[in-house]
Order: sequence, then structure tokens, then C-alpha cells
Amino acid sequence: MSSLKTLLQEIQIPHHSIEWLSLRQVSETTTLRAVRDEKPESNSVDRSSGIMVEVLANGQIGYAALPLGKKIDRANLQKAVERALLHAETAGKNGVFSFKKEHRETWQKNSQGTYRSPVIHPTSSKSPSELNDLLVKISRKLNVSTKIVRTIAMLQTVETDVHYVSTTGAEWTQNFTFTSTHYQATAQEGSVVQQRSDLGHFARSFQAGLESFETPDLWNRVTQIGEQAVELLSAEECPTETASLILMPTQMILQIHESIGHPLELDRIIGDERNYAGWSFVKKEDFGKLQYGSSLMNVSFDPTIPGEFATYQFDDTGARAERALLIENGILKRGLGGKESQLRSGVPGVANARACSWNRPPIDRMANLNLEPGSSSLEEMIKSVERGVLMDSNRSWSIDDFRNKFQFGCEYGKLIEKGRITKTVRNPNYRGVTVPFWRNLAAVGNQESFTVLGVPTCGKGEPNQLIRVGHASPPCLFHQIEIFGGGQ
Repeated sequence: MSSLKTLLQEIQIPHHSIEWLSLRQVSETTTLRAVRDEKPESNSVDRSSGIMVEVLANGQIGYAALPLGKKIDRANLQKAVERALLHAETAGKNGVFSFKKEHRETWQKNSQGTYRSPVIHPTSSKSPSELNDLLVKISRKLNVSTKIVRTIAMLQTVETDVHYVSTTGAEWTQNFTFTSTHYQATAQEGSVVQQRSDLGHFARSFQAGLESFETPDLWNRVTQIGEQAVELLSAEECPTETASLILMPTQMILQIHESIGHPLELDRIIGDERNYAGWSFVKKEDFGKLQYGSSLMNVSFDPTIPGEFATYQFDDTGARAERALLIENGILKRGLGGKESQLRSGVPGVANARACSWNRPPIDRMANLNLEPGSSSLEEMIKSVERGVLMDSNRSWSIDDFRNKFQFGCEYGKLIEKGRITKTVRNPNYRGVTVPFWRNLAAVGNQESFTVLGVPTCGKGEPNQLIRVGHASPPCLFHQIEIFGGGQ
């Protein structure tokens, strides 16, 4: 951190038009191990390191990125500063909003400190051969029947170090360890093909070490995945009707992500993402007024939960991250927008301006976006349902550019009749419109059922950025939902 601060002090400001300057140095190592049908398929290591330069000049912000080798090239860093200045000055000719140095000084006033992911067993605690052997064993354990035609076992670990300094005195480091696993079994009988995974594709993603990989329940989970894939082959198709719907946390993360997270991103609402990742049905005047869901709906932005995938202390503009309710008792309160989007929109937001790497500028992103627990047990929810379907683990999704109309499919379903689970159903799907759907929220699971999961590849931005997001939720009950099977 001190060497980066020294570099900042040694930069020659080309002229007095630079009001503020920051350096964000990022070094990241990603390891992916994959086994298919008990055979190692991938063992890759990717390393990336560089510095993002950010300057404020003429009321605009300019960026320039510099890749790093074994040591920092001071001459090229100086050139990067000059490129960033040129971009800011060029943008100033057509600027839609004028930023001031005082804005940065205000939100970076307490931007000093250190954050580190909670890790019990670091990645280095097992050798590559030991990790590969475990994945082969998992792949073998998934193969519970001759009807299993494919098995997949994957482990991805990421080590990320971020150092940040600015001319307003901000200085911090954040050291992240991310661990993600994915196990899947595909079964086939005749023309029927079904698959089952471990909570959904890479949903088991945490800020943790290998303790989140080799867990006490690992082998029971793996066996269940294979058994349920086979079970689905002989299951009936999900019925097509309007009925009650219970979504398990493994599907709630997708429902939260698509119908709450993306439409509340302020850069979408003010139009920055309109030509690429879409707009939003939410308007600026909806904040503080819109009844987004039932009174049971409380949604938090919470980058403080230890082990959740997008926990951090500072966002990538140096704003300190704090927990905040976005939706309270069903009423929309805050947007998912960093300080710059808040200034432009006049809408309250959070510290979520984030970048996926050293060569990307920070933009408004989800972080840990959670549905707060309620007071119902899963058993109570099931007993209250006259007829409905319980759905588990996302399989497919589709939602319009406004994040309004959607259709989602799950891997596994259970039919509920007169307060009892009666049979397994395959190809369970449901569709809806965001606000009416959430207004039909009838029960929210309690703290004991609150489950923390993750999404490692949320895409957005031009140039594209894939970023890590955390979601947590209990099971939830919705009434009057359009449910249908795979043939619809």
C-alpha cells in the first residue's frame, strides 16, 4: 500500500485541470478445476494484474488502465494519467453532469482501512493432486445408476488483492478469497433427460477457503444429486394451472437477482445501460412511494455478512459500505447506485460502484442483496397450501429488457395438495410480472431457513464486466402464480 501511495505522490500533474486522482491496483489469480465423467477436463490458472487510473477534470471523470509486469513502469503510469485526463477533458465538451472535488472528499472522508475474507483453510492447504482426486471421487459418487449419462464436478478459487489510494487521502487494501463449486448429474431414459445440481449452477459460492468445498455433508449432498436426477425420469410433468408457489432459497436467489437487483440499479434507471443490458420499469419518482411487494417484503443491501460472496468494506470509488434497506415492508426506499449515480439521479443509493478488474471502471452493481427472514417455517408454509408446487434450483430464466415480465424454470418440483407434499414433478416453471408477483408474497421463511448463496458471473456494462454477487433468502410462499410444465 505504501508503494502505491508513493507512486501517487510522484505523478506529475500535466496542468492544474486535474482536481482529483486515484490509483486502484488489482492482482487476481483464478484457478479452475473440472472433472467430467470421472476424467479431469480442466486445470487452468489465470493471473491478472494492473492499475486503474481515475481522474476528475473539467467536471468529468476519465479513466485509463495500465497492465503490470514484475514491477510498475513509472513512465507508462504517467502516460496513463495523461490519457485519463484527455478522456475527462473530451467528455467535458458534452457532459450531462458536472462532478466536483468536494463530492469525492465527502464520501472518501473515512476511506481508510483493511478488509480480508474470513478463511479457515486456504487454497494452499491442499495440493492440486489432492483437489483433483476429490473432484474425481465426487464425479464417481454422482454416478448412482446406469441411467446417469453425465457427471460434472468443478471447483473454482480466486485470490484477489486490491490497493487503493487517492489525492483526497483515501488509502485501503482489501484481500478477497472466493471459492465456488458446481456438481451436476444428468440422467436419461429413452427420450426423457433430466439433470440435478448442487443448489443450481455455481450457487454454492462464498468468500471462504476450502472449508466451503470439503464440508461434512458433502458426500450426502452428492449422492442426493444423483438420486434425484434419476427420480425425475419417472416423475410426472408439472401441472399447468394458477396455484400457490413455494420457492426454495436456491431459486429465490435468481428471483431476487433478476426482478429486484437489476431493476433497482440506478444506472439502468437513468439510461446508462439502455442500449446493452436493458432499462428498468422503475422510475426515479417511484422511490419512497412504490408498493413493490407485500408488507412481508424486506430487502437489504448488506455487504457486511461474513462469508457472503460480495462482502467488502469499500466500493471501488472508496465509499464505505454499510447495510441499508432497499425495500421496507414492501415500499421501495433506495436504489442500487453508487455516489455518482446518486448525485445524477437525486435518488438515495448505496456503496456499490464496483469493477470486475483493474481494466474496468466501477459501475452500479449488485453486491449482497438479501431478502430478510420472516416468521414462518417451511412446514407451516406447506401446511397452509391447498394446492401448489414447491420449486428448487434454477434451470432456466427469461426476463424482458425492463426487468418486468419473466419466466423461470427449476430443476426439481414437489406437488403440494391439501397441506401435504404428495409427489415429485419434473420441468416445473412459473411466470409473472415483477410488482404483481411480489405483492402476492404470502409468507417468508424464518431465520433458521435463511440461506446464503452466490452468483459468480453477473454480466453488465460496455465493455462487459462479470462480477460476483451474493444473495441470501429463506423459502417464500406466493399465491395465485401461473405454473406450468415443460410442454407449455
